[in-house]
Amino acid sequence: MTPSKTTTTGGITLLEQPDSSVVDMWGEIDVALRSEASAALANALDRDVPVVIDTSKVTFMDSTGIAFLVQFYTIGSEEGLQVSLRNPPTVVTDVLEMLGVIDIFPGLPTHHVEHDEPQHQSAV
Repeated sequence: MTPSKTTTTGGITLLEQPDSSVVDMWGEIDVALRSEASAALANALDRDVPVVIDTSKVTFMDSTGIAFLVQFYTIGSEEGLQVSLRNPPTVVTDVLEMLGVIDIFPGLPTHHVEHDEPQHQSAV
């Protein structure tokens, strides 16, 4: 018997609440979820209510997933919608920070990822 290739390792769904659209993300968020991400984005923007992206159940996110978050925030802001990130785990915030885009989501914890920049020391 051959193992099934349709095993779902992650997903993105839109939960339509009266006062917001909740983009629920779980598991591994990568290029395989491009069509789900596009559908969630289009449907959330059609609703014209604040958008909450819930990443609390995400176990892995690559640059494709981060690009989705940035795109969602950018397009939502251009459309006048409030877009926020709910309870992101460190697997999400670390990649956001490493790519230098964590500041688009206010209030997220940063871990000050070390970069190869010289440290400035104050004169004594």
